[in-house]
Amino acid sequence: MNGSSPTGRRLPSPARRSALTRHPRSSAVLSSLSAFLIAVTAATVNSAPASAATGGYVALGDSYAAGVGAGGYDSTSGACMRSSRSYPALWSASYAPSSFTSAACSGARTDDVVTGQLGALSKATGLVSITVGGNDAGFADTMTTCTLQSESACVERVNQSRAYIRNTLPAKLDQVYGAIEKNAPSARVVVMGYPRLFKLGGTCSGGLTEKSRAAVNAAADDLNAVTAKRAADHGFAFGDVNTTFAGHELCSGDAWLHGATFPVQNSYHPTAKGQSSGYLPVFSSAA
Repeated sequence: MNGSSPTGRRLPSPARRSALTRHPRSSAVLSSLSAFLIAVTAATVNSAPASAATGGYVALGDSYAAGVGAGGYDSTSGACMRSSRSYPALWSASYAPSSFTSAACSGARTDDVVTGQLGALSKATGLVSITVGGNDAGFADTMTTCTLQSESACVERVNQSRAYIRNTLPAKLDQVYGAIEKNAPSARVVVMGYPRLFKLGGTCSGGLTEKSRAAVNAAADDLNAVTAKRAADHGFAFGDVNTTFAGHELCSGDAWLHGATFPVQNSYHPTAKGQSSGYLPVFSSAA
């Protein structure tokens, strides 16, 4: 301690502080200022964004949005495996929007969102989140191939996915995003991306080769780039979770993702920590 505040401004001397405390007007000013700062802080921490507070929040998308891999599944969601530990459910619990509905479902593709999830939206919806596109690009088949087959088979399958992401997925995302705009015209829409799965140069026993890991990461980068571009063109926000998952990929020693595991549906999905510390902060900043 050196007599300076965290901002670098010197603090009043003990005598000066004593004088401030004794002076009735100064005490009143300080009390009013303290009350104001407490009120502002409370409002910042506890209040939901106005859009969600007035119109409600709807979560759409695939297993990453549903929370597969995080546990705590809602038994009524069946095969969709919606989790109370998913980033949408955690955000809703923290900010208490006027209503919350998660229509996200494990295995969902863009067509599934359009045909089966948009009924949760309305003209009054204030906030929408969506994570989708990975299944369109063949996420499950790609990771199965890379886990069980040769390096060359893995790279070939990844290259097929990357071609789909570049050439076909943009129009599929436009279809989804246009439908969201139509069904929830007043909503703020936040499109959440996917993390790179592997830390290159990290330590992993068994599993994919370094070349296969690099190929999978490159496909994730392609997916995020296409998704971010389509989101921006529709006026939507994009949440890049690589900012929070950095250092917590598989092979990092502190992974927030499951590797190949049982139950198999958890494989290559965020853990509860990945949802709460990887996805939630990014979504909260963008919502």
